[in-house]
Amino acid sequence: SADRMRTLVGCGAAAGIAATFNAPIAGSMFALEVILGDFGLATFSPIVISSVVATAVSRAYLGDTPAFIVPVYELVSAWELPMYLVMGIFCAAVGVLFTRTLYRVEDLFDDIKFPDYLKGIFGGLILGTAALFFPHILGVGYGAIDMALAQQMAWWLLLVLVPVKILATSITIGSGGSGGIFAPSLFLGAMAGGFFGVVVNQFFPNITASAGAYSIVGMGAMVSATTHGPLAAILILFEMTGTYKIILPLMLACIISTIASRQFSKESIYTLKLIRRGVDIKEGKEVNILKSMFVKDVMNPHVETIDEALPLGQMAELISKSKFNSFPVINNQKKLIGIVSFNDYHEAIFDEHLKDLVVAKDLASTDLVTVSLDDNLYTALEKISLKDFAVLPVVSMQDPTRLEGGISRRDIIGAYNKAVLKKSLFK
Repeated sequence: SADRMRTLVGCGAAAGIAATFNAPIAGSMFALEVILGDFGLATFSPIVISSVVATAVSRAYLGDTPAFIVPVYELVSAWELPMYLVMGIFCAAVGVLFTRTLYRVEDLFDDIKFPDYLKGIFGGLILGTAALFFPHILGVGYGAIDMALAQQMAWWLLLVLVPVKILATSITIGSGGSGGIFAPSLFLGAMAGGFFGVVVNQFFPNITASAGAYSIVGMGAMVSATTHGPLAAILILFEMTGTYKIILPLMLACIISTIASRQFSKESIYTLKLIRRGVDIKEGKEVNILKSMFVKDVMNPHVETIDEALPLGQMAELISKSKFNSFPVINNQKKLIGIVSFNDYHEAIFDEHLKDLVVAKDLASTDLVTVSLDDNLYTALEKISLKDFAVLPVVSMQDPTRLEGGISRRDIIGAYNKAVLKKSLFK
């Protein structure tokens, strides 16, 4: 069933994170918080079991050791916490830049009219050239992260590696290569945090920890910024480093980073890919079904219209024979100029003195709410519910005055019911 499929996807994600980073708690929390958004017992139990089993198998082969070598750390002063707050905002900005660059580059490669294998070759040439100067960007980058934690990198290199890694990851995925988001987020966090640590240590040497400490916290803040999952980020850094001493600045930076990144981008780096395909995992089944259907497939192309020059008396006769209570108004060139609804004509229509003096154009509202052929049904339902319209005019994308048809609430609900029935029959 669809519910079990979702749970199994979460189990796979939890197991992958837990085994890779030796972090069973964080793996479980990542799946629940970021992938599923559901903490119910029916979901929680299999995900925890999956995470535990994956970690046990991983430890049998790789050993039970922290993923990274962490420098000795302590919170030097309470005055240091505001600096971690600022770093959270800094990491949020880098995280949003990473997300937007990734999908911008993907779109760029999609627009290139080359065979897929040529795109891969082109991407490989760019990456190979960049790696000649910055070999740190190759692979998952754990070696470079360890160097940043041990403060073995110059400040300028830490800074330069941030945009270089963003571009390297974006080109890898955009050109058709295989790659993830999680490890690059850790890499970017270590570099951005390390650079920030060098700067604050230079200006406030007596009240700040080493740059390596900021690299650790930066990793968590960057994961929070890209995934919008602060709880998972806090736990994974805690488990990966095996030290509790970083927990206060880590919690602060991760929460601030998540809040700040959501101000710039509502969607995380994971959910944005689905949103671009018309799937919103945060919404219910109803929304996703409506977003998968389009106005052009459901609309009625034979909509009743009223000529702008039609006198009120004749309009009253037309309305009395129609099953609708609102009508698109067109001019002599068949262009849409407005819409006349019950609220517009209900008072005037019974006035005998106006039936030959007033025409449809005088009553029509020019403040049009329309949908285009390529809009989805969720958008159409939102607009039709805005002021409880009976029918929405459907217009062309190229010419918003060219009437293509109309769509009613009944059309939308009917299409939805058919789609639900079809899904139920073929589950």
